[in-house]
Amino acid sequence: MAQNKISKTPLSSLGYHFLGNNELPKGKDEYYLRNMQNRNGITYRILNAYEIEVLVRNRNTSDDWNKILVSDAFNPELVKNCKFFGLVRIGKLEPFCLGFSDLKVPVGLYNSTIISCDFGDNVCVDNVNYLSHYIIGSEVIITNVNELVSTNHAKFGNGIIKQGESEDVRIWMEICNENTGRRVLPFNGMLAGDAYLWSRDKNDQLLQDKFVAFTEARYDNRRGYYGKVGDRTVIKNCNIIKDVWVGTDAYIKGANKLKNLTINSGEEGRTQIGEGCEAVNGIIGYGCKMFYGVKAVRFIMASHSQLKYGARLINSYLGHNATISCCEVLNSLIFPAHEQHHNNSFLCAALVMGQSNIAAGATIGSNHNSRGADGEIIMGRGFWPGLCVSLKHNSVFAGFTILTKGDYPAELNIRLPFSLVSNDVSKDQLLVMPGYWFLYNMYALARNAWKYVDRDKRTERVQLIEYDYLAPDTINELFDSLAIIEEATGRAYHRKQNNSKAILTSEEAVAIGKQLLLSSNKLVDELEITVDGFENSKRKVVLIKTRIAYHLFIELIRYYGTLHLLDLINEEQLRSVDTLKSVLPARTKRTGWVNLGGQLITTDEHRQLKEKIKSGKIKSWDEVHAHYTMLGNKYAVQKRAHALASLAEITELSLKKIDSHQLGQLFNNALTTKEWMTKGIHDSRAKDYQNPFRKMVYESFEEMNSVIGKLEDNSFIKQQLAELGSFKQKIAVLKKTFKIK
Repeated sequence: MAQNKISKTPLSSLGYHFLGNNELPKGKDEYYLRNMQNRNGITYRILNAYEIEVLVRNRNTSDDWNKILVSDAFNPELVKNCKFFGLVRIGKLEPFCLGFSDLKVPVGLYNSTIISCDFGDNVCVDNVNYLSHYIIGSEVIITNVNELVSTNHAKFGNGIIKQGESEDVRIWMEICNENTGRRVLPFNGMLAGDAYLWSRDKNDQLLQDKFVAFTEARYDNRRGYYGKVGDRTVIKNCNIIKDVWVGTDAYIKGANKLKNLTINSGEEGRTQIGEGCEAVNGIIGYGCKMFYGVKAVRFIMASHSQLKYGARLINSYLGHNATISCCEVLNSLIFPAHEQHHNNSFLCAALVMGQSNIAAGATIGSNHNSRGADGEIIMGRGFWPGLCVSLKHNSVFAGFTILTKGDYPAELNIRLPFSLVSNDVSKDQLLVMPGYWFLYNMYALARNAWKYVDRDKRTERVQLIEYDYLAPDTINELFDSLAIIEEATGRAYHRKQNNSKAILTSEEAVAIGKQLLLSSNKLVDELEITVDGFENSKRKVVLIKTRIAYHLFIELIRYYGTLHLLDLINEEQLRSVDTLKSVLPARTKRTGWVNLGGQLITTDEHRQLKEKIKSGKIKSWDEVHAHYTMLGNKYAVQKRAHALASLAEITELSLKKIDSHQLGQLFNNALTTKEWMTKGIHDSRAKDYQNPFRKMVYESFEEMNSVIGKLEDNSFIKQQLAELGSFKQKIAVLKKTFKIK
């Protein structure tokens, strides 16, 4: 029968030999890394006879009083009932109380076992049963903690191995796919763009090896680093904290177990961890909150994200400014601005590309429709599954897809953005309504873009995150959608005529469909327009409101391009059509774009970034991050070029030859679009005030206003109306300047 291995060593060894002889460099002692880590600037000295006498009288013990070093402002009366082992260095102790929130405790060391630790000035350590190999900052409060310990091989959540360790102890984060095939090594400072880059191109071994090398080079593999607790951090009523590096100004209360973590906290954002939390093998960013029974294993929480109310986050990356409550998230890569609040939602093996909101009952990741755990789902920006949605791997969704309640029986590939997808059980078919958001829920779409900009609390914005729903990625999807809708319409018309058995080519179908759609032929509304390749089944996938969506998509592309044309005019202070034509590019071509962790970059820049990494021109993660910043600085110019190319393509205008009449039309069209968008924002919210089923739970209209607020007081709607007024004025001034009637 196997037995626990209980080792026996001399009592005199407790607090010493943190490093074995084979782990010590020549001429170094076991404290050489500790001395390098301790940067508090305190000058320590040995105790005098009086101080030792007071310490003994106060029921303190030490294996060697000469190993207790103190600052000149040390007060031995403030150390009581402690056991010291090994080298312990103590800073200033003054007769003060430290207060934080409702907690008030006296400065000093009380009722604790302390092994080989350094303390800053005016700390309070009380009832810490086992405090070992830590460097504690100044004005730190640590009270009622069972175990706060660091080992000589601590990695603080980073995916590295120390001297003498085998490869199988390395911590990997298995994102996007349950079969470990897209795994990455977590490291402190990892951005969503890093995780995305690393999780793709898994067949490119040189690129993958570079990422591992970048991570290894970021850290020292020597054993002997101590754990750290930063200045003014408060830790109370916790059970086990092991191999955890904690920044300044953090607040940790009532945690069950924290192991192998980096907890960033400080001026960039104070991090808080609350009751019942258990976190192992992870990185927690600045300004994060983790509360109430959370379980997190092999994870990264980027800055200003939240995990609370029993949520489980396993083998996953959670992006900036995201919130997960109650539910279970496994093997996922989540870009910034994600919301998931419900106890019965489940997300597994997914790439979620930001601005997403997962509803109650959503089961995203029932991937047991294959023989192995090897499925995954890719969700474009703005993905919103409705209540009780069940999806199968593999599925892919274009930007701002919303799904109605339902059990979707087969894999999906929804290539039309801004679509409402419905499972029509009565007719056993899938319905797709392109452009749904603009037609019926403009308020939610616009507010979604605005609120994430407003809520972005990052102080260090390495990646420029795009939140606008009309951006290069979604505009390119709109262009692709036009071709899909044209071909589907052409084929539907061909079937309806039933006068030929000939099979249409794709080009012929597109030509027929485009002619019907551009002429706004009402015949289109009578056609049953179906698309192939949207669902892995033999049943129909039917497009609805196709003609309206087609013209809407054209209008949106034109609006996007015109907005950037207006910005160019204002920025360059142009005053005539001729001067405008002189600054417009002679030939423009619309570029492809990649969503790299919420930051949009061109496909060429994406390819070049990977080539620079492989060739050695980019040599570290810091250089990768500097490259993100450089790309972010170029984004406005590249986005404008894309917008102008899109405008030229959709209007079939040569912008170099634009005349005042055409420019006036663009101005008028942009104003019309802005007006209906603003009206749509107001009207879609107003429906909630007019719906009798919404109103029936209130005794009166006045009570409803008291509970949910008056429509006319809605700050977002007021802001949008003000923007419309400014836009009208801007267009009027430009028309006058450019002498447009």
